[in-house]
Order: sequence, then structure tokens, then C-alpha cells
Amino acid sequence: MKIVIDDKIPFIRGVFEPYAEVVYIAGSAINAQTVADADALIVRTRTRCNSLLLKGSSVRIIASATIGYDHIDTQWCESENIRWTNAPGCNSGSVMQYIIASLFYLAAKNSLDLRSLTLGVVGVGNVGSKVVRAAKAIGMNVLQNDPPRKRREGLKDFISLDRLLTDSDIVTLHVPLNRNGQDKTCYLINSRNLVGMKNDSILINTSRGEVVDNRALLAALSKDQIGGAVLDVWEGEPEADPALIKLVDLATPHIAGYSVDGKANATVRVVREVAETLNLPLSEWLPESLPKPQNPVIDLTYNARRHTSAGLAGIAVNKTYPVSEDDILFRKEPLKFEYFRDNYRIRREFGSYSVNVNDEDAREILSGLGFNIV
Repeated sequence: MKIVIDDKIPFIRGVFEPYAEVVYIAGSAINAQTVADADALIVRTRTRCNSLLLKGSSVRIIASATIGYDHIDTQWCESENIRWTNAPGCNSGSVMQYIIASLFYLAAKNSLDLRSLTLGVVGVGNVGSKVVRAAKAIGMNVLQNDPPRKRREGLKDFISLDRLLTDSDIVTLHVPLNRNGQDKTCYLINSRNLVGMKNDSILINTSRGEVVDNRALLAALSKDQIGGAVLDVWEGEPEADPALIKLVDLATPHIAGYSVDGKANATVRVVREVAETLNLPLSEWLPESLPKPQNPVIDLTYNARRHTSAGLAGIAVNKTYPVSEDDILFRKEPLKFEYFRDNYRIRREFGSYSVNVNDEDAREILSGLGFNIV
């Protein structure tokens, strides 16, 4: 039995070795020769899983340690009886942390009161639903758009995309990349609807680069049609438009979901799925341990009187994840997109931290975000 694994997937080395020949290789270097005699393939988004890679191989399952699966030709795989699976929701807490850290960064940069603003959430699935809850915990007004859910559930709280774009101060995108069909999301945000946004509004994209027409966004920012943008994903990754990098408020190399917690969740999912297909005794496998935060207890009692409740919450969030540090690194060397992803620092989510704070409102906000309150 042979299993081919992207060599940047964490916590997985040694797991399958007792049962199979295991080959670790860079995701972009996995080719038809590599997988020809493999039984399983464990990948990330940089490996295109299609007929060019898999035709004539012995692969029985493709397990992607990612929430997206647009790098897998699912229709072809199904026609060839190749099972495929991804890890939906695995990094939802991580992306939520990125969004909340970005919101507090924007508030500090632009002197904004988040509690007076409306956040528009496009796509209310695993990630979007957590962003909705977190934004409400902060005290923001929240608008929601999710056509598939609205059709299935008839939810009255869901509004049209055009209305959301018009009425929101900040818009955050959490949709899959669909290139065709009723729920097409490729260029969901484009030159037509960007002009409908407020001229001081801010667009955040952590979904897929092609969900936003990057040229249209560049034009809108250049003409001050909107106030700003936060981009973690880009058209043509790992390339990113240098002109667009210069204009956005935060630019990061597709790492919003790269917390240690999110990576571990994804690895657990793919290990168990492959084990099920290959009949291996790993159905309850978990990593032995995760690295702990350097400073897991955040004390906010010393400066409580000098900050608002939201300000205290922002301090705690920034101590878990100073998102501007990722922005600074990427701006300095944008050509190291893949290097930054492959060598990303240890980042733990809110639930790995305890906060000591006396301000009751701040305690409520931080508890709503998932912190432990002491």
C-alpha cells in the first residue's frame, strides 16, 4: 500500500508509516509518475487533481486538507470511482480570528467605532456563521447574504447581495469558488456592483481570489469608489498584483485559515477519511499535542480605565494575532508568497487564551469571541 502526502501538511508524519509506504513531496511537484501506483493522495490546493494527474493510476481516494475543493476535478474523479474528500469548516475558527483581528486593526487605523458600523457577511456557512456570531458579540449590526441557504431554509434575515453591498460599511466574503451555475461566485464582486458600495466602505476577501475581480477592485480603490480593502486571497495565486497590494489596507498570502488549530483539524479529517477508505485502524486518531501560546494568559486589568470595553477587547485580540505583522512581511517580499505559507508561524485561536479583565462589557465581548475569562 502506498500513500502520497503533500510534505507541508502538519502533524501527519509517522501516522501512516506502520501500515503503508509513505512518500512526502511538495504539493506542486506531485505528478502522474508520483501517484501512478499510489492508493491514496493527501494534498492541499497547490495539487491539481484531474485526469492529467490521475488517469491510469491506482488512487482510490484523494483527501484534501483544505476547506475548498476547486483544485479537484470532482466530476472526473467520481466517473472513475475515485473517492474525494475535503475538510469543510476545519479552519473556520482561524478565519474568524483573522476577520476579527482585521476589524479591530481597521478600527484603530481609521478611528472607527465598530459598534456603530454594519458588517455585511456574504456566505453564511461554516466560516460566515462564526463571523456573524463574533461581530454580534462585538456589538456590530450584521447583514447576511446566502442564496443557497435562503432557498433551502427560507430565512427572512437573508437579503440580496446588491442591498447588502449598498447598506454595509464593511463587507466580508465567505463563499466557495463556483465558476458556473445558479450560484456562480467567480467575479461575484465586480465593476458593476462595486459602484453600489459606499465610498468609504471596506471589502474583505478570505474566500478565493477569483471571487473578486481584482482589476475592478484596483480601479475602484484607485478612484476612491470604496474606502479600502483587506485581501488574503488573490487572482492568479501565488502571484499577486503589486499595484493592488499597495492600495489595500491589509495584504496577506492566503494564511487566514492557517492557525495551528485549523491545520490540526484538517489533518485529523484527512487521516480519518483515508483510514476509512483503506481500512486502517485510525478512525479516532488525534495529534498527540499542539504547541501552546507563548503567553496564554492576557491581563487587561492594569489599563482598563484608559480604554473602552471594545478597546480592551481589541487589545486581547491583537495579543493573540497581530495581523499587521503578516501584512508587513508580505509587503516587503510579495514574491515569497508560497514561502510564507509553507513556513507560517505558530498561531493559536482565541479559545487557547485566558483573559483577566474587570470590565463587564469587555468580558461579555471576549466571552462571545471564544476567549476563556478568568
